[in-house]
This record gives sequence, structure tokens and C-alpha cells, in this order.
Amino acid sequence: MSKLTAQDKFLDLSDYGRPFGKFLANQLKNTRFTPIHVTILFGISGLIAIYCILNQHYFWAGFFIILKSGIDAADGELARLKNTPSYVGRYLDSVFDIILNFLFLMTICYVSKTTIWFSLLAFIGIQLQGTLYNYYYVILRNKSVGGDATSKIFEYKSPKALPGETQKSVNILFKIYTIVYGVFDKIIHALDQDAYKVKTFPNWFMTLLSLYGLGFQLLIIAIMLPLGWIEYIVPFFIAYTLLIFGLIGIRKTFIH
Repeated sequence: MSKLTAQDKFLDLSDYGRPFGKFLANQLKNTRFTPIHVTILFGISGLIAIYCILNQHYFWAGFFIILKSGIDAADGELARLKNTPSYVGRYLDSVFDIILNFLFLMTICYVSKTTIWFSLLAFIGIQLQGTLYNYYYVILRNKSVGGDATSKIFEYKSPKALPGETQKSVNILFKIYTIVYGVFDKIIHALDQDAYKVKTFPNWFMTLLSLYGLGFQLLIIAIMLPLGWIEYIVPFFIAYTLLIFGLIGIRKTFIH
């Protein structure tokens, strides 16, 4: 199941891991591997990257960060191939992402001797960036005929479990998801409350917006590490957050 119809598809700069994700999913489609197993695998790749950062093996850290992005694309692809959409998988994927984002920045903080407060500010910035991307993207998915059905613009209560998952698991992960993402969702929604009223988002805007996708954020880190720019990663993402206001301004001015 495609998330978007043909006319709504755009060049997603954060989705460079998709070809590898599709390849991996195709290799696993006739095995006992489930999308949850793949989600755990990308978490392991992220932890290996953190270990490499701690030991200043920055090339390999970048490699495993990019590998994490590729594997991250595979769980959803595998779910589509096996026709097993899952709220558990979706929420677990998102929870793993935010945990790894936090650990990446705290590890960079430790190694580069960046202050903890700036690192926390960068973490908040990264989450707001990603939330803006997801906010507009989910709106586009919901307006795209035949689009993704497991993502909602606003989520106030736990969804009904899909076949193959328990309601208890969905409820627990939904609660965790709303705790760790809720404040970021509220901030972005407050900044652009009328975004859901648009008919659609043009492809050029979504491509520009994809600069804030998690994959692109991680690509920036993966490039800066082996270049020896670890001390600039935190300041960069703090400054990068300011683009939020530019993107929202473009949306409000040109897209209705």
C-alpha cells in the first residue's frame, strides 16, 4: 500500500534509505522476520553508531547512522509486503527514533564537550523540525486518495488494535508516544493551526520540507562526524530550527 497517490508523490530528500529498505524487505518477506524485528534491528544499528561516537570512530558512526535510516525504511515496507499494518509497529518505531535522537545528541555532547543545555536545545529543535515535517506529511497522506490509514493528523485516544496485535500493547505504546511527542505536536499545531484546511501541498514545498525529515537530519550528522565537525553539530541544529518559521510562513502565504 503506497502512502501517497502518484500525483502527490514528491522528491523526499530524507527518504534516501528507501531503496535499501525495499531491498531488505523483499529479502525478508518470506521469512519469519516481522516488521517489529526490523524496528529492533534499526535500534541496534543506532546503538552501534553511538558506541562508535564514544570511541571516536566517526566514519563508522556515520555508516551505522545511515544504515539505521535504511533499516528504518524497511519495517514499513515489510509491513506492506506482508499486508500487516500495525499501530504497535508505528508507535514503537517513533519511540525508538526519539530515544535514539536523544542518545545521539547526548553522546555528541559528551564527546565534544558541548554544554548540556545547548545539547538539550538542539534536541528540542530536532524534534520540532521533525514534527513540522510529519505534521504536513500526515495531512498530505490523509488527503491523498488511498493514502496511509495508520497515521492521523490529531491523535487524542488510542486506536483500535489491528489484526495480529493486542489492544493492551497498542494502548501502552500510544501512551508512551503521546508523552514523548505530545508537547512537540502541540507547539507545531499552535504555530499553524489551519494547515489541515489546505487542499493539498505542492510537490516543491514537500521536497523543501523534507530537509526536516529524520533521514536528512541524520544524514547531516553522518556527514559532519567524519569531517571532524562534531563540535558544530549542536550549534548547527539550533540554528537550523529557525527555518521552521520560514517554512510555516511559506505555507501560510502561498499554500491555502
